[in-house]
Amino acid sequence: MKKIITTTKAPAPIGPYNQAVLSGNTLYTSGQIAFNPETGDLVLDDIKTETKQVMENIKAVLDAADMTFENVVKASIFISDMGEFVNINEVYGSYFNEETAPARETVQVACLPKNVNVEISVIAVK
Repeated sequence: MKKIITTTKAPAPIGPYNQAVLSGNTLYTSGQIAFNPETGDLVLDDIKTETKQVMENIKAVLDAADMTFENVVKASIFISDMGEFVNINEVYGSYFNEETAPARETVQVACLPKNVNVEISVIAVK
């Protein structure tokens, strides 16, 4: 059985998907980009600010499922420029304890939704 997880503290879906799905004890989040849920605007000032907004959106979805970043077991990061990896990783890493950080892949892609620079999804387990 699956339970749909939604929150107004993260951007609303802009297509036929949900912010997250809880199946048993496992939460699967949709990819988050840097939409500010309060204004609906993209936060693209610089890559660190953009990544912080993405992580805050993920945090809101995790919170809606009564989870935290400590529950995250896997992350997928899609970026438009591998040259920004260090900056993205610095912000991303600030949300995790390095000793218990999740498994992860980071992939450079040709294009992301709304021409953003970073999109991140996670899998978390209670």
